[in-house]
Amino acid sequence: MKQVKLFYLRMCPYCLKALKYLEELKKEERYKDIEIEMIEENKHPEIADQYDYFYVPTFYVDEVKVFEGKPTLEDIKRVLEQSL
Repeated sequence: MKQVKLFYLRMCPYCLKALKYLEELKKEERYKDIEIEMIEENKHPEIADQYDYFYVPTFYVDEVKVFEGKPTLEDIKRVLEQSL
């Protein structure tokens, strides 16, 4: 399984939606064992500054940006699929 990183902000409505979708999808057998490193960018700017993105939520799979911006359930599902 590939490494997944999620950059987010606690008060971001799109981030909250992404987290809700993740919680929902991780109930499925296929995705339940995927580990996601969640990085709150304002608490860890030293990490966030090492990555090239403008919007949150942003997902990286094995250090490659695979999603950035306003998520749908299908977007988050694609991220999880790429990590398998």
